[in-house]
Amino acid sequence: MMKRTPSLLQRVMRSMEKIAPLSLSEAAWDNTGLLLEAPFPRPNASKVFLTIDLTQEVLEEAIQDPAVGVIVAYHPALFKPFKRLCLNDDRQSIALKCAATGISIYSPHTALDSCVGGINDWLSRGLGKGRTVPISVNVNPPPGQDGCGVGRLHTLDTPVSLDEVVRRVKSHLNLNHLRLARAADYRTDTKLVSTIAICAGSGFSVLDGVTADVYFTGEMSHHEVLGGVSKGINVILCEHTNTERGYLSQVLQARLLSLLKVDLGLDVEADVHIDVTVSKCDQDPFVIV
Repeated sequence: MMKRTPSLLQRVMRSMEKIAPLSLSEAAWDNTGLLLEAPFPRPNASKVFLTIDLTQEVLEEAIQDPAVGVIVAYHPALFKPFKRLCLNDDRQSIALKCAATGISIYSPHTALDSCVGGINDWLSRGLGKGRTVPISVNVNPPPGQDGCGVGRLHTLDTPVSLDEVVRRVKSHLNLNHLRLARAADYRTDTKLVSTIAICAGSGFSVLDGVTADVYFTGEMSHHEVLGGVSKGINVILCEHTNTERGYLSQVLQARLLSLLKVDLGLDVEADVHIDVTVSKCDQDPFVIV
């Protein structure tokens, strides 16, 4: 009996599990893993398409490339349960179009935040040399994930001014502008920053109560920011997905491709070319003007 060659989707799921094990996701509220399995996959699918948000524009970009067979969307494209499937609803329409065109959807979301080498670790690397630890350590990590957990606390080897931290964040995320709430003690350069608490996306639930000189995240509410500043904590906000998007092209694209090639090598009879691409249409909805 001839051995069946693993599908592109199966290879992607195996590889993503090595990068960001789904056991690390916040399963109480999140929706991660395989969200839609195309019933009739594209016959010549050989490409994985990465995006932060799967919008209609991003989906059209993926559909236009006949090689795309799997979309890895960081944010779950399908989150709340459906009672019906109709084209006049944005999320339902995306699900129907993917199923009809033979494209499957996978989401790593909070697993990719918490894993070793994930988004929060990537954010910490742009801040300068120092020691990075999880804010909330996973006490029972899966194999290869020692040191994983929720959020990150980065302690700089050499303290720097708040303005220098801002410069490093803007450089790392390739941003011209960000939002800064400066605590009273940091209105001159005399007091330096040593510790930075990090959470990609919407971070207050993770950062609240953490002792640090700076909270670095995508978004917080007005009153959450005021609460931090009143405690002497500076707040850096970059907009939600700006703290996530760069990871796709700077880390995940190459890492996933490498693992997929290894996976292909395990099947010597498989004559399949695999590639990983990043959406050009995916962008944060907010632009600071």
